[in-house]
Amino acid sequence: MSDSESDAGDQTAGIEHFDGPVENAWLLKIPEFKPEDNPNGLLEESSFSCLFPKYREKYIKECWPLVVKALGTHHIKADLDLILGNMTVRTTRKTWDPYIILKARDLIKLLSRSVPFEQAVKVLEDEIGCDIIKVKNLVANKEKFVKRRSRLIGPNGCTLKSLELLTNCYVLVQGATVSAIGPYKGLQCVRKVVEETMKNIHPIYNIKALMIKRELMKDENLREENWERFLPRFQSKNTTKRNKPKVVKKKKEYTPFPPPLQDSKIDKQLASGEYFLTDEQKRSKKRQEQVDKEKRDATVQKERRERDFVAPEETNRRAAKANSADTQLDVKSLKGKIAKANKRAARS
Repeated sequence: MSDSESDAGDQTAGIEHFDGPVENAWLLKIPEFKPEDNPNGLLEESSFSCLFPKYREKYIKECWPLVVKALGTHHIKADLDLILGNMTVRTTRKTWDPYIILKARDLIKLLSRSVPFEQAVKVLEDEIGCDIIKVKNLVANKEKFVKRRSRLIGPNGCTLKSLELLTNCYVLVQGATVSAIGPYKGLQCVRKVVEETMKNIHPIYNIKALMIKRELMKDENLREENWERFLPRFQSKNTTKRNKPKVVKKKKEYTPFPPPLQDSKIDKQLASGEYFLTDEQKRSKKRQEQVDKEKRDATVQKERRERDFVAPEETNRRAAKANSADTQLDVKSLKGKIAKANKRAARS
């Protein structure tokens, strides 16, 4: 048997477990792609570019040597243009992995979205991927978007931290996007939680479901059964109440006849006789009305000022007490007391 035939036999043996239907694709062991699998390299050069904001310029400039070193191990060339604010990655003649250029593209995308280099470089691994979820377009109202985004983060970031522990992913909420880095199955869970949170479903329901699934996976008897009966069910409730107006307008009784026409300005002038006055008479009448109004206002102002100088009525407290005592005195009881006193004096 020649060397080429033995190599072909080894490759066939390595992919025998892919033949036929697969019940659970997550349990498949993906063989490692080595340089020997593609000795001729790539036929064409591929490149990707990504812009980054101004506030990320300082950090990207500092960590760029580490980016070049990490991509250099996979024979990917990286360029940084600080003038245009652009990062570019491209393949070289030594590049043998055709998929590594997509991983390098994801790396520079994550760096531009405020992901630290220590987390973004993990995307170059085979079992690790990334997902950039755009959440801005999921909610039309800006106030609701901010509230639901803060609900996803949780108090002191505890909701986001619990989501990271359950999915084994790194999650970063930045502006209008959510960046996630981790295993592909964890990325599916993160996207589901984020999208449902933006649809006004609290993340605690999904986090509770993930915790229950983790416990059920430990039980061998329940591993192959349906878990729907164990998972919490979310029922949407429309609890919004219509705000009642302060002044409730009562509906008028329906009448088939239209309301009477309102008098126009000319009709009012005809009724009062003002329509037949000349311009001079109108001006003099208006002037006289203004003078009368000023006199009335001056009188009201004078009364208001003089009100503070009016002396209050003085009352004698002792006289008031005496009057009150006289009014409360019982004459019959007083006569009885005097009669008893006279009898006692006569006996003595």
